[in-house]
Amino acid sequence: MQTTLSPELYWTTLTALFTSFLWVPHILQRIFEMMPYDALRDPLHDVDTQAPWARRAIRAHTNAIENLLVFGLLAIIIQITAVGTTVTAMAAAVFFYTRIAHYGIYIFGIPWLRTPVFLIGFACQITLGMRILGLI
Repeated sequence: MQTTLSPELYWTTLTALFTSFLWVPHILQRIFEMMPYDALRDPLHDVDTQAPWARRAIRAHTNAIENLLVFGLLAIIIQITAVGTTVTAMAAAVFFYTRIAHYGIYIFGIPWLRTPVFLIGFACQITLGMRILGLI
């Protein structure tokens, strides 16, 4: 059985691919600070990175994973139930771009922008959920 990829799943796929690379800057910073041998033999991350931006990067990565789970499930339900609309497609695209913005804003430590961008992404999740429930 082959189905067409909905816009919601297309943007969710891009978000998942983007999220899958978010660990890289943090690990590169650890390797830079600790040298490869020490960084690779610290499997439990007993030694925290010295760079505040790298600590924020790992927290942003964790946040992205948590939100991808919720959004991805909603996008799958949209696909299965075939209730996608231009509104849900736009919400999926906006979610993708807010996750990119959130990561950058989080790394640069701009808290007064981080929360509004996060809330826009959250609104995208709510939009999909409301459509699934037939509320919009």
